[in-house]
Amino acid sequence: MMSKSIKIAHLSSVHQRNDTRIFIKMCTSLAKKEKYQVYLIVADGKGDDKENGVNIIDVGAKAGGRLSRIMKTVQKVFEKAKELNCDIYHIHDPELLLIALRLKKLGKKIIFDSHEDVEKDILSKEWIPRLLRNNISSFYNLYERYVCKRLDYIVAATPYIRDKFIKINNNSIDINNFPILGELVNDVSWSEKKDEVCYVGGIAKIRGIKELVKAMELIDGVKLNLAGSFSEKYTEEEVKSYDGWQKVNELGFLKRNSVADVMGYSKAGIVTFHPLPNHIDAQPNKMFEYMSSGLPIITSNFPLWREIVDGSECGICVDPLDPKEIAKAIEYIITHPKEAEQMGKNGQKAVLEKYNWSMEEKKLFNMYKELER
Repeated sequence: MMSKSIKIAHLSSVHQRNDTRIFIKMCTSLAKKEKYQVYLIVADGKGDDKENGVNIIDVGAKAGGRLSRIMKTVQKVFEKAKELNCDIYHIHDPELLLIALRLKKLGKKIIFDSHEDVEKDILSKEWIPRLLRNNISSFYNLYERYVCKRLDYIVAATPYIRDKFIKINNNSIDINNFPILGELVNDVSWSEKKDEVCYVGGIAKIRGIKELVKAMELIDGVKLNLAGSFSEKYTEEEVKSYDGWQKVNELGFLKRNSVADVMGYSKAGIVTFHPLPNHIDAQPNKMFEYMSSGLPIITSNFPLWREIVDGSECGICVDPLDPKEIAKAIEYIITHPKEAEQMGKNGQKAVLEKYNWSMEEKKLFNMYKELER
């Protein structure tokens, strides 16, 4: 049995300190419990801080280059984690599996949080030479299995990823990236909304930005609110040369209250990721956030996504590689206000009843309670 004051540290060498899953949901939820002292170790160079009851510890800006980050930043995270001497460590990046067993040897409880199916994700990484991807993916899979079967718990961001890990470690659960109830709700009536649609999140070629901006060329009188940062300079330069870019409101990275404002005045939320192995079985956080805000959604026509959209009657599924089909869906939303408003209400109802953080928070608390023993 652990002491009354239980020290928990969430570790990341990659994510920002305000990451939605790690900080806004998990760390903030755990900090509400008096028995927990919650720490978040990050590597962003912004210094130590305390917010929402969470002690944020910065090990300094991550080293430049992937290999350097893996070698140097991961070691800094380990040293700080060891110094904190916590009871439970919750790691959020695949590269931190390198220190998971070292922390385990110190007598600590270790959780690995798999945000995505990394084995599949490697297969679509453009910075890895195509001829090497299969071998690297296979090697990572073997290493992941070796480490994860020795850890105390595996957390998966989707049921699909959970089903993969439960074959490796019986203590595997899914804690989904569902929205916090009320966080993105707004009081804007449908009649007050503008002829605008929005995309919120990381911007990249494989997330469909090229097709989305090309779709805007085919629609008159509609603007795209683009909130997020480009992950590839070459993609940014290319899409900004498209005619459709003239219909884009480039907003950059926004804080959560500003995201709520953007969703409030938009008429649809878009998530048209490319059909890559790691996307098809994913459950993008932004899909459910759009729904929670009362927006109809336009999504890729993957079977899992279609099941969610059609099951809740909350949007339109399209071929993410076809700008014409995306444009047609946007046009339908704009020109059919009654139907679009009802889709938004249906999505909001589905979030209230099923797809919300309150449900997932209970799983988080139960897991930690089990690890206290």
